[in-house]
Amino acid sequence: MKKALVPLFVIVAALAGCSPHIHLDFLGQEKLAEIVLLPGPEAEKVLMIDIEGVISESAGTGLFSREKNAVSRVYERLERAALDPRVKAVILRLDTPGGEVTASDIIYHEVLRFKEKTHKPVVGLMMGIAASGGYYIASACDVIIAHPTTLTGSIGVISIFPNFADLMAKVGVKVNVIKSGEAKDSGGPFRDMTAEERKIFQAIIDEYYEDFLKAVSGNRRERIAAADLRAIADGRVYTAQQALRLKLIDGIGYFDDAFNRTLALAGLKAARLVGYTYYPQTKTNVYAGRLGEFSPLDQKVLESYLAVLKTGFYYLWLPESR
Repeated sequence: MKKALVPLFVIVAALAGCSPHIHLDFLGQEKLAEIVLLPGPEAEKVLMIDIEGVISESAGTGLFSREKNAVSRVYERLERAALDPRVKAVILRLDTPGGEVTASDIIYHEVLRFKEKTHKPVVGLMMGIAASGGYYIASACDVIIAHPTTLTGSIGVISIFPNFADLMAKVGVKVNVIKSGEAKDSGGPFRDMTAEERKIFQAIIDEYYEDFLKAVSGNRRERIAAADLRAIADGRVYTAQQALRLKLIDGIGYFDDAFNRTLALAGLKAARLVGYTYYPQTKTNVYAGRLGEFSPLDQKVLESYLAVLKTGFYYLWLPESR
């Protein structure tokens, strides 16, 4: 007789109820650890925080990851940096097409709150892409540096409303909806949107768009006039050179340029570059993966694309939606 294979999760569940308690910690540490990414002769530190992938309040990590959603990750690190007097400045390293309106706005707000509470400078370093919600967050920084090949901008709002009505009709499936008012199932996937419903959702989009413009112009008013911003905020992306000419960013360079600019803003000649992570053994230098979640079962790419298919409102560059 063949022996039955017992799934790992069954063993884990069984062990959880036994004594002594056995804790499985396959990949990292229990607590957020500080790691040195770039040594320095001084005790002062500059913290680097990564914001990667689609920005969401939903958990987007692997099975064994100790990290949480993007909002929680950034908040946790800013709070810890605020309590450390040796952390003199922060670099936000952005590689994101944007994401949910609310998630982007919360991170933006937390960056502003950190600056107001600590009076420590924050520099935005754009990687391959820092568009829409990514630019929204970057606008809260004191200085924005983009790589020569960065794509940024995409200032605007997009909403996703999947419609399965034709598909369901082809397979002979009908959905009965009982509702309290005519607009209760507005934007639902089982019927076409009416002209009046389109007006309702367009009004929401327009309001969020104005919020976006207000946030950017409020923080970059000394660099770009509100009227000029509106003229270029039609949703398109810009190269680093274009963004610099339009005053959406403050400089073009690499990590060293952003780090030196950060030191100057903090009034430092030198400092250690540090990061906070639950997986210190995987972080050996400034380019050794993101300073956040890590998991061999990471579903980041798949989850990122699934996330943008959900009904909702996004500060997101989504060229494939056309």
